[in-house]
Amino acid sequence: MASDQSSLPPGDPICPGCQAEGSLLLPCGHSLCQSCLQLCQLELGHEQQICTECYGRELLENVLTGLFDTIFQGQPRRDMTQAELGLELIGEDNARGESVTACARHGERLTLFCMEDEELICNQCQAEDHEGHECNSTEEAAQECKRELRFALRPLQEKLENLTTAKQICQETADHIRRQTQHTVRLIKADFEKLQQFLRDEEASMLTALKEEEEQKSRRMKEKIDRLTQEITSLNETIKTTEEAIAYEDFEFLKNYKKASDCYRVECTPQDLKEMSGALIDVAKHLNSLKFRVWEKMQTVVTYTPVTLDPNTADACLSLSDDLTVLRYTDEEQQVPDNPERFCYYECVIGSEALGTGRHSWDVEVGDNTEWALGVVYDSVQRKEWFPPSPEHGMWTMCLNGGHYRAPNSTSQPIPVKKKPQRVRVQLDWDVGRVMFSDAADNTLMYKFKAKFTEKLYPFFSNACKRHPLRILPEKVSVYTE
Repeated sequence: MASDQSSLPPGDPICPGCQAEGSLLLPCGHSLCQSCLQLCQLELGHEQQICTECYGRELLENVLTGLFDTIFQGQPRRDMTQAELGLELIGEDNARGESVTACARHGERLTLFCMEDEELICNQCQAEDHEGHECNSTEEAAQECKRELRFALRPLQEKLENLTTAKQICQETADHIRRQTQHTVRLIKADFEKLQQFLRDEEASMLTALKEEEEQKSRRMKEKIDRLTQEITSLNETIKTTEEAIAYEDFEFLKNYKKASDCYRVECTPQDLKEMSGALIDVAKHLNSLKFRVWEKMQTVVTYTPVTLDPNTADACLSLSDDLTVLRYTDEEQQVPDNPERFCYYECVIGSEALGTGRHSWDVEVGDNTEWALGVVYDSVQRKEWFPPSPEHGMWTMCLNGGHYRAPNSTSQPIPVKKKPQRVRVQLDWDVGRVMFSDAADNTLMYKFKAKFTEKLYPFFSNACKRHPLRILPEKVSVYTE
């Protein structure tokens, strides 16, 4: 057996069965190691040397031959070559990966490509089945088809780029969400720590007051107990002395009677025997409406702002304070997602809550800010493009720009102002359809819009001054009972 086999030189393919090195070259031209060859012969039952690839090809030829015999049974037949059956022998060239270039039907080289049926053909195929079709040489057809595929590939490449960009944006948004959550958690914990510290301080203060009252009243009671103890001791001595005098003989008793009678005439004063009023702890004073009184005192640490800024709408050039009541203009843009709610080109931000029916008011500290705008806008206002702010675009605003106060409308003439306001009050009466701007110091009216609102409005703030921020002022908090 080994006489017809030789080991392959180093570098030849390894055994295709077990991937072991040192495979043997068989007479059929294929390679197997000794173990796989013995296993193959054991399974196939052949005494001669035959590999699984040869056996598989032989088995396939037998199956196809039997199939054709069944299909064409009773019809005239002629012997067909393996090429006609589509069973070209797989030679060494094919084993090395070379493609078949011969026509399965005619055995001729496939030198043409039918553009209509999109298949390789030979000259005889063109004459028989593709007459009148556009048939080009393989070189020309390949170039044409490649051009078509490149053209068809462009939309896919663009879609891939868009999807990649969208994925990157989503990833950046997810990172921003995580940072927002971490920052908000820190602020919530800090606020609750302030409240808890206030409650701890109030608890300590109340316990201290209770302890002081206890010490004061305990001291007074101890002083009275000490006085009574002294008087009891004195009386015990007097009683003992008197009893001793009574025990004397008559002569001796009468001799000392005057001295003894002076001792028992001592009287207890009413003040010593009277109960002290207010001696007990005033429990009601300490517990009376305790929670309410603590809540009332919390006005010193609790503030209420009528408007809270929405950071998800802020232009990238604005920086907001942690409590979302101050906006500053900065040259360094914030790293924030370009989400649909965010404004561009206006250096602005809107409030977090929509304002509907009823009256609403808030004060804004403008100070020495030289470029600001305040007012209300519709939620549907355009956010990604710049346009002149006006009621026609869903914006009712007043601004300071270039040293002049203006209320953008059809005329946009400067508004005469007698004195520069430090605080501007914005008042909205949605039902009446009125927006007013006034000096918060004396409530002097500066400008007023009249409109018929068709949807809810949001407070609007814009700051393009690098030196001075805008600050929403808190309102006074009062606790009362009815």
